[in-house]
Amino acid sequence: MKEFVISDFKTELAILVGLIPPTSSEEQVEENLDELAFLAETAGLTTVKRFTQKLDVANNATFVGKGKLEEIATYIKDQAEQGEDKEIGVIIFDDELSPNQLRNIEQRLKIKVIDRTGLILDIFATRAQTAHAKTQVELAQYQYLLPRLTRLWSHLERQRGGVGMRGPGETQLETDRRIVLDKISRLKDKLKDIDKQKSVQRKNRGKMVRVALVGYTNVGKSTIMNLISKSDVFAENKLFATLDTTVRKVVIQNLPFLMSDTVGFIRKLPTQLVESFKSTLDEVRESDLLIHVVDISHPGFEEQIEVVEETLREINDGEEKPTIYLFNKVDAFSFTPKDEDDLTPMSKENISLDELKSTWMAKIGKDCLFISAKDQVGISEMKDLLYDRVKEIHVKRYPYNDFLYQDYNI
Repeated sequence: MKEFVISDFKTELAILVGLIPPTSSEEQVEENLDELAFLAETAGLTTVKRFTQKLDVANNATFVGKGKLEEIATYIKDQAEQGEDKEIGVIIFDDELSPNQLRNIEQRLKIKVIDRTGLILDIFATRAQTAHAKTQVELAQYQYLLPRLTRLWSHLERQRGGVGMRGPGETQLETDRRIVLDKISRLKDKLKDIDKQKSVQRKNRGKMVRVALVGYTNVGKSTIMNLISKSDVFAENKLFATLDTTVRKVVIQNLPFLMSDTVGFIRKLPTQLVESFKSTLDEVRESDLLIHVVDISHPGFEEQIEVVEETLREINDGEEKPTIYLFNKVDAFSFTPKDEDDLTPMSKENISLDELKSTWMAKIGKDCLFISAKDQVGISEMKDLLYDRVKEIHVKRYPYNDFLYQDYNI
């Protein structure tokens, strides 16, 4: 059976392709492609060109229209004629492609074609460190691979039908399908065993208050985890730097609690990964308090908040948990002031940080802080707020021990 390797690229040049449906603006699609470019960079690619097309729905055969595909093919050919260092190695589509679309596009463009799901799976595969994360990613990869086996074995397909004309491609395809299904079954069993171990570990922690850091990917959760817990959790300015949930015991003013750093969320997160990582997100489901970290410097931070909150509702079955909002990266926030004569409404491009603060603090209330984990601005206030909220939960859980707080200044 062929090895399932979406990419082995390190220095390849890439082009990105996205559709502009009637429900989205060109600006929104550009933001999506900005994120896709960051994903490509995380995977070791260099993005050199973007193509977009306005379509009501994606073309069933080639995703984009015939004319746009020809435009892309011409660009790839022109780049190849300029020399090997200009040659395009991969084309990435911002939506999941069907096996039929993948096959047709590859046949026309003659280069490697991957979609957003394939790219994210590839990044997850390189980022996974523990047996738990590796098993989850491998399961998601095989689930993604299963409907695409026909494409991988297209060079061995039958040319003619009829008795005596059964080709090796179909035989190999059936064999591979059985192997993949068996592998999926064994990986699911392995995950169940790991999940049982994780469940026992959570029970053994007792009834300590649990706090979970959540947020979009690359908003600074791991950096904040390191500041609060004084641990050394891996943090990097790339997407999905953290895959494994890290749990640390934290003590603030002699008040102990557990804090977990979880995998970051992202728009259009592959369904295979959502299913595979549900056990990892049990830390979120069983938490008493959430710290929702937001990158205030990102132009689309409000949409990122919506993506995270929608995912949290799915994880928690609609249950609303107490939440502290940390608007991080105020050091990187910038805006363009409006001219005095400009009568257009205030937008996220020209609103100041002070105006944003007043807007969100009025909306959320006192559980809203603006910080810079990088420059350690607002960290003391963050710890004070976290202490107050954990203490409230602790007192409700152990009401007869409240006198301890007064005696020991806990």
